[in-house]
Amino acid sequence: MNTYRVIIVDDDETALQILTQQLAQDSRFAVVATATSGAPAYRMILEEKPDLVFLDVELPDITGMSLLQELRNSVTWNMRVVFYTAYDKYMIQAIRESAFDYLLKPFLPTDLTEILNRFVNHYKINPRFQVPVKQTEGKTFIVFTPTNEMMALRPAEIGFFRYCSDRKLWEVISLNQPPLSLRRGVTAEQIIAFSPNFVQVHQSYIINIDYLMIIRESSCQMYPPFDKVEDLHVSKKFKKELQDRFCW
Repeated sequence: MNTYRVIIVDDDETALQILTQQLAQDSRFAVVATATSGAPAYRMILEEKPDLVFLDVELPDITGMSLLQELRNSVTWNMRVVFYTAYDKYMIQAIRESAFDYLLKPFLPTDLTEILNRFVNHYKINPRFQVPVKQTEGKTFIVFTPTNEMMALRPAEIGFFRYCSDRKLWEVISLNQPPLSLRRGVTAEQIIAFSPNFVQVHQSYIINIDYLMIIRESSCQMYPPFDKVEDLHVSKKFKKELQDRFCW
């Protein structure tokens, strides 16, 4: 009988311990490593080459979705990912788009057994299955609000990001929604890294280039429905790079 190698990534020590103990009761699986943040998890996954990863949706330094996206081009072996999350089921479809399955905290032993059995059966049927590579337009932008809510947006729904210096956080301006505040600590670099369409034009603005019509007098003129926005200024620091890159 095969023994499948497992890595658990979760910053909740209690949840990590519970899952480790439950997996130890199934002789088909062996937990070879655990991590509580994204950076060591990235290294461990590449070193250990696990068959199965249980990945928390939110980690101290990165989201589970972002970590998975960073790993996609480096995973050359058969690996499945199960998101291990405490968030409500209304978010599950967005989460499941990026992984093999999900395990909702707190879980019943039968919930875990069902996933493990499905994993084993799927592995036998599709031994060459790998982490799927999704195109940018298919990705879901997962954001966490200051009140710890999780929301999912498609990049195409986002017009721009605006930094609120008084509150020290970024806001997302998107289609048919009021401004959505991101959690403090989210950086411009993290936002830009998510999609090549997100381009910083000012210390306080990151735009979705798909909505950029033209740069006029150091201001971004956007396509509808963001054409009424008048404060999307382009600073000298970012203007030349923007012009060189997009040939305006």
